[in-house]
Amino acid sequence: MSKLNRSLGRQSQLIALTPVGGLIDTARSADEGNNSMTATSGGPNPQAFARFRDFYPFYLSEHRDRRSRRLHVLGTGLVICTLIAAIATRRYLWLWMLPVVGYGFAWVGHFFFEKNRPATFQHPFYSLAGDFVMFKDVLTGRIKW
Repeated sequence: MSKLNRSLGRQSQLIALTPVGGLIDTARSADEGNNSMTATSGGPNPQAFARFRDFYPFYLSEHRDRRSRRLHVLGTGLVICTLIAAIATRRYLWLWMLPVVGYGFAWVGHFFFEKNRPATFQHPFYSLAGDFVMFKDVLTGRIKW
């Protein structure tokens, strides 16, 4: 079985676990010794993620550390607040701060706690969507804060 097939097999296992909320702990134990899906080791080709639904379990596996998730949620929340404030006050120059606020908190989480490379570098649009879906999942209790 090729390395990519094993990775995709693990990915399918993670998708099946997503609804029960045990994904983050289970993702780590799925294959502790062979961490071929981490962004730091290159991970699968971008073509391996044909849909966001396929990408999201990988995204969550890159956010196992609670401190990192908290920084992501904080950054995403500040992005939303900054966007609303910029529009409400008509201070549109604040919109330039959105990437700094959002990515700043997230990248601190990756570099200092996760010790991996953010998925943003290989999957920018899926990664951005993942930030907001994880934000929603934390707020609704699907993922531990």
